[in-house]
Amino acid sequence: MRPPFWNWVLCAALIAAPASAGGKVGDYRGLPADLAAAATAYDIAQFRSDRAELDRWLAGDYIMAGPDGRNQGKADLIRAMTAPGHKTLSVSLDIAVRKWWRDGAVLGGMVDARGLDRGKPTSLHARFVDVWARRGGRWQVVFTQMNDAR
Repeated sequence: MRPPFWNWVLCAALIAAPASAGGKVGDYRGLPADLAAAATAYDIAQFRSDRAELDRWLAGDYIMAGPDGRNQGKADLIRAMTAPGHKTLSVSLDIAVRKWWRDGAVLGGMVDARGLDRGKPTSLHARFVDVWARRGGRWQVVFTQMNDAR
């Protein structure tokens, strides 16, 4: 059984991982270049559990609606993703939703991930949607919705 903690850790939508790190890279072709670069950088920050980069890409008012019906804020998510014993081993995704407008975007699809939670193996198969906003000329994730697809 997957611990609830893992739902929050991966539900930030480990949207993609660098191919060299055991993942299928998110396909952001066709998006504006600055949005594609931001989405890729956010993906890498999640895979690496990079606290500074996660802080950069998640908006201050970020909310994630998880599969258990609870909402989680930016600080809680970063704390979970950078906790001792957390490690993402592989991520594969299918970015099926790419909608954008001048100062906003919705990116989503399916994610399959494997990793460790407090040193114990765990996995996730879920549908996700990330909502992005361009604020002050910079893209940030403002909302994530995650639903377990098992």
